[in-house]
Amino acid sequence: MACKTPVKIDKSQAIGSETDSTVRITGITHTLLVDLLKQHPDHFKALLANPEYKVQIIYSQIDRRKNGKAEFTDRYFNVSDSAYFYPASTVKLPVAILALQKLNELKIAGLDKNSTMISEAEYSGQSEVYNDPSTPDGRPTIEHYIKKILLVSDNDAFNRLYEFLGQEYINNTLHKMGYNEVQIVHRLDISLTEDENRHTNPVKFFDTSGKLIYQKPLETSKLVYATRNTKMGVGFYRGGEIVNEPFDFSKKNRLSLTTLHNIVRSVMFPKAVSKKQRFKLTKEDLAFLRKYMSMTPPESRFPFYDKESYWNTYVKFLLYGKEKNVSKNGIRIFNKVGDAYGFLIDAAYIADFENNIEFMLSAVIYCNSDGIFNDDKYDYDDVGYPFMMHLGQVIYDHEIKRKKKADPDLSKFRFNYTQ
Repeated sequence: MACKTPVKIDKSQAIGSETDSTVRITGITHTLLVDLLKQHPDHFKALLANPEYKVQIIYSQIDRRKNGKAEFTDRYFNVSDSAYFYPASTVKLPVAILALQKLNELKIAGLDKNSTMISEAEYSGQSEVYNDPSTPDGRPTIEHYIKKILLVSDNDAFNRLYEFLGQEYINNTLHKMGYNEVQIVHRLDISLTEDENRHTNPVKFFDTSGKLIYQKPLETSKLVYATRNTKMGVGFYRGGEIVNEPFDFSKKNRLSLTTLHNIVRSVMFPKAVSKKQRFKLTKEDLAFLRKYMSMTPPESRFPFYDKESYWNTYVKFLLYGKEKNVSKNGIRIFNKVGDAYGFLIDAAYIADFENNIEFMLSAVIYCNSDGIFNDDKYDYDDVGYPFMMHLGQVIYDHEIKRKKKADPDLSKFRFNYTQ
């Protein structure tokens, strides 16, 4: 797996398959997770027995030494880096992180995440951005794009950072870090050709006085990424008509659950991943990411979000599913979710400040029983959201009872969300 010392992998409980007729799994699995899920057959029996749901789970127990250092024991359910799922909006997290890293690498005086960022258009499919009405002063900035990504998973914000970084930088950087399976090769929520996604907009940065600080010209990616033959389902809609053949994901974004889980860990616990997999971030960068990964939309002033459309457990699938206004006192979820084409994903570090509990949990489930794509008929409400909610609750309840060597000091994960 991607994570190294001080992470402990309990291989003694790992199994490649399960012969029990109530459990159908082929990926790496630990008996602890199987046992926990089996204790709740009303929530998990059907999912465990049916491989069509493509469930993968990673649960990291965190134990603290007397000096406060965190040690991780990773438990897996059906985890396979070769089993494709569409990562949807989860690809926004590494891109948001890399935007901050790129600024640090440029080392240009006056250039930071608060600099005005103007996106221009010089190629087919591109569009400009000269202002952002959701900011206090109308200026588009990397800081504000990242806020929108982490608060409500904004697609346009992701696209602008994708254009700032370029396809080659995103993928080559992640590959050098050891995330070899990653393919982030297209924008989201807009239909563009492969060629159009290889071309990224010219971008200019200005200081508050209007002085040009840095500009990146139109770029054309020559990235050569691994070819795949990834087809799923039995049909899909195109131009309002049904096409009765499998949907081709071969040139869609790719991000494994182990990589996503490790990227979340690298933000929350940089020293818990190998040096190669640590992003080049400052302490301020890390605090910024953690704050907005855990902030709720109603707590944000800029951008402002309507509470009816963006409730306080919005995009917090684990523990809450799609339930509204049920957040537990003292709990903060630092996470990134994704949902598209019937896939539902969440990767989270969960902290309970009242009970001194912390753990990491990531999961994916496929909710498309009819096998038809682009019909907007997915089983999120009946299958996906309840699964995520119950999974989070089962692991949380297990953590409440689990004996720990020492209580964690969670102070660095506390933030003032009113500022």
